[in-house]
Amino acid sequence: MLNTEKVIVSPLYEKRIHNLHEDKLKINEVKRKELGHLDFDDWGFVHYPDFTFEAKPNHPSGIVCGPLAIGEHLRRFFHEIPKYINPNSALAGAWIGPFSNYVKIEIAPEDQPVELFDSWKKYDTRPGFGGMNHCAGDMTIGLKLGWGGLLEKIRYYRELNAPVDTGFYDGEEQVVLGMQEWIKALSQEAKALAEAENDPLIKINYLAMADCNTWLIDNPPRTLREACQFLAHFQTLDRTYFVGGALDQLDEILRPYYEKDSKDGIITDEEAVWYIASLLFNDTHYSQIAGLTPDGTKDMTSRMSFIILDAMHLLRIPSNIALRVHDKVNSVLLRRSLEYTIEDGSGVDYSCNIGCEQGFSKNGYPLQLARKRAKVGCNWTCIPGEEYPLQDVTRCNLGFALHYALQDIRQEPSLNALFDRFCYHTKIIVDSIKAGYDKHYEVMGRNKPEMVYNLFMHGPIERGLNCSEGGVDILNFNIDGVALATVADSFAAIQQRLVLEKRITWEKLYEVLDTNYEGAENIRIMLKNIKRLGSPDSLAGEWAKKIRDYFVQCCKEEGTPKYHLPIIPGMFSHGTILELGSKLPATPNGRKYGEAISHSNEPDPGFAIGLHTFSPTLKANAVAQLQPGFGNSAPLHLDIDLELLKHEGGIDALIALIHAHNQMGGTLINLNCLTEKKLLEAHDDPSKHPDLIVRVTGYSAFFASLSKEYRQQIVDRFLSA
Repeated sequence: MLNTEKVIVSPLYEKRIHNLHEDKLKINEVKRKELGHLDFDDWGFVHYPDFTFEAKPNHPSGIVCGPLAIGEHLRRFFHEIPKYINPNSALAGAWIGPFSNYVKIEIAPEDQPVELFDSWKKYDTRPGFGGMNHCAGDMTIGLKLGWGGLLEKIRYYRELNAPVDTGFYDGEEQVVLGMQEWIKALSQEAKALAEAENDPLIKINYLAMADCNTWLIDNPPRTLREACQFLAHFQTLDRTYFVGGALDQLDEILRPYYEKDSKDGIITDEEAVWYIASLLFNDTHYSQIAGLTPDGTKDMTSRMSFIILDAMHLLRIPSNIALRVHDKVNSVLLRRSLEYTIEDGSGVDYSCNIGCEQGFSKNGYPLQLARKRAKVGCNWTCIPGEEYPLQDVTRCNLGFALHYALQDIRQEPSLNALFDRFCYHTKIIVDSIKAGYDKHYEVMGRNKPEMVYNLFMHGPIERGLNCSEGGVDILNFNIDGVALATVADSFAAIQQRLVLEKRITWEKLYEVLDTNYEGAENIRIMLKNIKRLGSPDSLAGEWAKKIRDYFVQCCKEEGTPKYHLPIIPGMFSHGTILELGSKLPATPNGRKYGEAISHSNEPDPGFAIGLHTFSPTLKANAVAQLQPGFGNSAPLHLDIDLELLKHEGGIDALIALIHAHNQMGGTLINLNCLTEKKLLEAHDDPSKHPDLIVRVTGYSAFFASLSKEYRQQIVDRFLSA
């Protein structure tokens, strides 16, 4: 019988976890003062403003490139960084900031796709070329081998394959040697702290850290604490090198260690919670709990799933854990997660199995393989250790396709002509991203290889190939469309106000767009106040489907032009909607020059005002109906007013909404449960609620760490819910 009880934590462990929470606030306050606002997930680095590092470029342009040079720099970097140890944590070490802040690692000028630059600039495209780390390692590779075993593996395959150029293997060897030396230094630091410590409990903890790290220099972990320490080492390396953030199916990879320790009588649940809290404190890497086994017969929820939830709740800092929702998901786990979200304001997000798994199988993969895809990124899923998907690195700005289409038909405007030219420009953007992916496939291995993930994936070391160029069996390249509602509402406004009602002429539309609605606020409001995307039976909804379908067709009808690499469409804008709209001229939906575009494939805030309907349901329906449909995420952001929730069915209503969104083919739900009073207070003065946690998009962060512009996104979503 599965134990679903909440873990009872004694005063000792309650204090340790509370102190970690307070330490996180202090660390973040230092970062805010030194670095300014941090508009990304709450990276766990500890800032050392006086630390310096001397890079040694190996290219005439002044950059460092290639596996050996990068590996040597990483090894030296870990030798020189401060050795951080927190007395409240079970785990030693921390990363101190992105490696790229200290070493200029770029693609050599001769390997840049300069022929594509003009197109990318014209359409304000985020092309994905040169994207790093958007894949996930199979942590069981490292957990079974340890750093010593990884080193032996590198040396074995270097000798077996005997490449003429051994740079790939030599670079990976340098990375592992650097990690072993760093772990040894952590062990020595923990011993020194123990010798100087008077508190017996802290001394015992330091000595345990030292023993744990000494073992892990060469050996694989044996216990849950050692497994968590190994993962923390990985996190530090992964974040340091181009801020990688993917972990794995966390409950399942740690379950065997927990069960063995429990059987051997060497662990209590409160200790397990402390270990997990220490891992979450170390960094906000993305991982998943629950989900179906590959054959679809069993829910993977275990005691470890509940321990992870309890650790998140007790620690109360941003934690990027997803719960995979399916029909057989443990009902207690799902309800518990929502209880904690309502109490804490935020918590897990919900990865939906039907849209993610059945959608991925439409690409020609078995459903059993699709079920192995875990939510390990801000919005994205992949098969840990087996797939190179490069998701969340592109933005196909459909707003610019609309803008240039409007210019093309200026002399002979019509709705049909506008859509034809919109399609023309959309295809140019998509094709330019595809061409960039071909170049990415060619040059990344010799310029910016995946030094970390190559170690934790099936194939790269065995083949001597970077995972971006065929080191793994499954390569899928993602293209994300953005500004769907901006464009769909614009087409609908033209159809309703110009074509059907004839309230204004095309000539007048061009005039107000050219002047950014200056002196034409009445026309702007008229164009904006149509039944927008998300409203039942709206023209915008039909346009959105038509636009989505064409975008998906552009992505799927053929692969990349040279290597025929497969493309999977998604729709995700991250939190960059203001940046993506900053250069976009005024649009016919009433949006002015430079204002934010719409999120992902979601309706714009305020779409449901006056409909007298529970807007989260309408929003969820719209997002589900507009999924790209091939397994990559187009997330739903729900910002729920706790006062409203009381009158709309409470937790039971949220459970029903989550399951309904899954059944409709949704892929991801990001959830905040707050009161209007608390959110507005924190927005007006972040210091009033320094530990308020929110989900911005697929990631969580302290609200106070975000810039005013990013905070405004969440406020706008909340007030229009």
